[in-house]
Amino acid sequence: MPLVSMRQLLDEAAKGGYGVGAFNVNNMEQIQAIMEAARETESPVIIQASRGARSYSQDRFLYHLMLAATELYPEIPTVLHLDHGNSPETCQSAIDLGFTSVMMDGSLLADGKTPSSYEYNVDVTRKVVAAAHAKGVTVEAEIGCLGGIEDGHGAGGSGMEHLTDPTQAEQFVKDTNCDALAIAIGTSHGAYKFTRKPDGEVLKMDVLIDIHKRIPTTHLVMHGSSSVPKDLQDIINQYGGSLKPTWGVPVEEIQIGIKNGVRKINVDTDNRLAMTGAIRKVLMETPEKFDPRDYMKPAREAMKKVVAQRMVQFGQAGKAKSITPIPLPEIAKLYA
Repeated sequence: MPLVSMRQLLDEAAKGGYGVGAFNVNNMEQIQAIMEAARETESPVIIQASRGARSYSQDRFLYHLMLAATELYPEIPTVLHLDHGNSPETCQSAIDLGFTSVMMDGSLLADGKTPSSYEYNVDVTRKVVAAAHAKGVTVEAEIGCLGGIEDGHGAGGSGMEHLTDPTQAEQFVKDTNCDALAIAIGTSHGAYKFTRKPDGEVLKMDVLIDIHKRIPTTHLVMHGSSSVPKDLQDIINQYGGSLKPTWGVPVEEIQIGIKNGVRKINVDTDNRLAMTGAIRKVLMETPEKFDPRDYMKPAREAMKKVVAQRMVQFGQAGKAKSITPIPLPEIAKLYA
């Protein structure tokens, strides 16, 4: 099965009232973990690469690993998505390479750090929408800025500084015609999202619900949505790590989001924690081992478990069978 359009997966999710996890990758083992979890749970899947991942693993390696994934798992509808494109040029390079979805994050300037103006965001997003839709490629945009920094991208801070304005979100979708919209409701990139279990003061689900009422047909995206489970933190700390206590986004809050228009949920930190904990455990318990396979296999298995669990929690499990991929040229005609 070729790589499929993210718009198609999100449209199906909206019809079925579920969410689709979007998992970040940098290497082969992470892709294998995600695809194994997708097969085990019969889930459609969004695999995403940030600019940091693209430079770490190099585009051609990443793309061919993705092609291998679609060859080995032909029954799984799979999207390859660019996470946090910082300019129309970055998005165009992903489209040219064969990504089936791109994010133009015009909420920040091209440096990936400085909050931009509304006009700038509309201008760069419009350009990307025109280029992408002509090829049947999906566009995710962002309005408001997330806190934290991930792979060199993000506005820093706690996430409360640049929340999405619902009225502006409504206007932005009219002005750009984007397919999906990432909104800032208090979440942030990385492991250190909240200093206590989040409530309505720091995680603004009411803002999300208001936005969904205004733009019911635009797919909403929750970034920075790892749950940062305590058991994964504990394994790292038990085997020599020193993570400070931290809280992520509780799965039950994400499920409220899914009931209110969230169709794509970005998860990265949870998978990093799972892999790191598994590697530390092998190296501490069996210090004589030196074959990378001895620690990468358990790391891959640990990540697979987390991904499979999220696929069930987000409601996408069992949905792969009901999706018949539409070729991108056909999607391009629908856009036209």
